[in-house]
Amino acid sequence: MVLHPADPLTSLAHGIGSQHDLPISPFYAFAGAFAALFVSFLALGLLWSTSRFRGERSGLALPVALQRVADAPATRTALRGLGLAAALAVLLYLLLGPDDPAHNPAPGAVYVLLWVGLVPASLLLGPVWRLLNPLRTLHRLLSRALRRPEPEPGPEPGSGPGPASDPDRAPDAAPARGHHPLPARLGQWPAAVGLFGFTWLELVAPEPASTTPLLIAITAYATAQLLLAARFGERWFDDGDAFEAYSTLLARLSPLGRRSDGRLVLRNPFHGLDATPERPGLVATVCVLLGSTAYDGFSDNPSWINVLQTSPLGCTPTATLGLLASVALVATLYCLCAAATRLVSGPHPGPLTAFAHSLVPIALGYLIAHYFSLLVVEAPRTVSMALGTDNAPEPLPPLGPGGLAALQVIAVVTGHVLGVVAAHDRSVRLFPPAKAVAGQLPLLALMITYTIGGIGLLLN
Repeated sequence: MVLHPADPLTSLAHGIGSQHDLPISPFYAFAGAFAALFVSFLALGLLWSTSRFRGERSGLALPVALQRVADAPATRTALRGLGLAAALAVLLYLLLGPDDPAHNPAPGAVYVLLWVGLVPASLLLGPVWRLLNPLRTLHRLLSRALRRPEPEPGPEPGSGPGPASDPDRAPDAAPARGHHPLPARLGQWPAAVGLFGFTWLELVAPEPASTTPLLIAITAYATAQLLLAARFGERWFDDGDAFEAYSTLLARLSPLGRRSDGRLVLRNPFHGLDATPERPGLVATVCVLLGSTAYDGFSDNPSWINVLQTSPLGCTPTATLGLLASVALVATLYCLCAAATRLVSGPHPGPLTAFAHSLVPIALGYLIAHYFSLLVVEAPRTVSMALGTDNAPEPLPPLGPGGLAALQVIAVVTGHVLGVVAAHDRSVRLFPPAKAVAGQLPLLALMITYTIGGIGLLLN
């Protein structure tokens, strides 16, 4: 799987494949990144002394007619039906299609259209997976069949839903009759575990694009989600479903959102990011995204391939430990940064989650850098196979090696700069002016460390 990057299986399992020898100077890449971070930090310290982001209170209201269309039952029913039909098609391809990702669109639908496609979809339209999620739709259908109807959800302030998303009930809404309340301490931990499981399947499993392992994984995940939703109600999917949490987290940077009064608005994406709830498991969720993407970039390194081939534990256990170590390293660095911020700026009741939202644009930058080519090349191929036109000409990459290298570095650096801005605004809100800038030094050191690692992986 690792030795032949051009093989379709490897392409699906490892993003855009090998990224070695990109035609860009390491000196200019690192120098540009450092300059961007330092200039941003200094400019913010000198010119940004008060908090400017207002979370769910911000936004320019869009026309009422547009909101009516977005919230219309017909629109929501059509999107739920589309998600359910797509899921059934994937299952049929897994059951009846060939066990060859070059001729079966199911692996591409999962690893490309779903995992990677949710990134631009959520950025443009908000947390679209809330409506497309076939498991949420199945839960509703089963609840109605068993005469346990779920209460119709109301808008969730600040969640960032756009025209194609489902405004779910607020997190503190009462559970439906017959359902148990969700423990508050659970937070997004189930989503973090689910995301780690998916990335393990994608990056570590011996045959990630084979129909049998993929079918088993989907069946097990769907069964667990439906059973937990039957116990806790539809609210379970908000934080318990890995893909809903993933889509909602990315949608915090969408220019479309909902104000606290439920109005659909056009807003500065930083306002949506600032409204990210500080729930338990938020740090773990973002660190899984960052760590797994970092492992994806490192997994093609010849030295790591040699470790996998020679490890006495075997390839899969060693790769699993590598993925765990990558996530743990990202989380440890962030926790050390939070502890240093507490020492410099003074005590704060939630230093671990207070700045977790600043990691979201960094994760987005890494996702764009690693999976842009996969999306634009493999997505059309997957759709062509699903439509029965897999004999179409091979799609060509939209960018040459130089353009791709520039895009990757720009995405990583931009994500870190946006993270610095989000962290600075939160810092001047939480701490006295004399300590706010000093408290940013650990965060700046963290951003520099992440940047070195991210660009180092790209210029492997």
